[in-house]
Amino acid sequence: MSIKAFRDDDFLLHASKNDMLDGLPIQEIERLLPHLEQVELALGDSLGEPGESMSHAYFPMDAVVSLLCTTDDGVSTEVAMVGSEGMVGISLVLNEAGMPGRAVVQRAGSAYRLKRKWLKEAFEQVGDFQKRLLGYLQVLMIQMSQIAVCNRHHTLDQQLCRWLLSNLDRLPTHELVVTQEFMANMLGVRREGVTEAAGKLQGAGLISYHRGRISILDRSGLEARACECYRVIKRVCGHSL
Repeated sequence: MSIKAFRDDDFLLHASKNDMLDGLPIQEIERLLPHLEQVELALGDSLGEPGESMSHAYFPMDAVVSLLCTTDDGVSTEVAMVGSEGMVGISLVLNEAGMPGRAVVQRAGSAYRLKRKWLKEAFEQVGDFQKRLLGYLQVLMIQMSQIAVCNRHHTLDQQLCRWLLSNLDRLPTHELVVTQEFMANMLGVRREGVTEAAGKLQGAGLISYHRGRISILDRSGLEARACECYRVIKRVCGHSL
């Protein structure tokens, strides 16, 4: 992770590229600006580990972060995905307890970060920022609940469709650079299961998969094959998706 300086006037003139910060009243933006840092997140960077008290909250711009729950034997499953529509570290304003799971960067990119002290101070000032944080907490709860239902009741190829589409909604292209092992870890399944599911989607002409690159050939077909969980998650995650 690297820290990159930014100019306050650039932020004010061109917006932050994060929905939690964009369009805040000027007095709230001016309160946050001195404490915001722009950081470059690398693929695989850990922003928080189970039981760890995070030092910063992160507001992604073009990065994508996976929130994972991990069992004692090391098996992980993605329970939520965060892009420019949200933030990582909402628990910092609620309690002092450590992270319940992991937060791992799944797509490299830029983000703003804010120390816990300043996040809590801004939250305690009743205003639009507080409302957005509380609203996003509800978004996360719905997303996590829907993914739990999806993992329990829908087929693996439906889950893969949902995961691919949710990623695409947060990316500027129709191509993902991702390994089968990584997808298996996100979905909490065996790699062989992802291989079979991806093969079905490729055979149907919906995707092309070669050497860790997935190209979406028929997005409408992929959406038709996905379960209703994708549509629910997209609806609650806001206009940026």
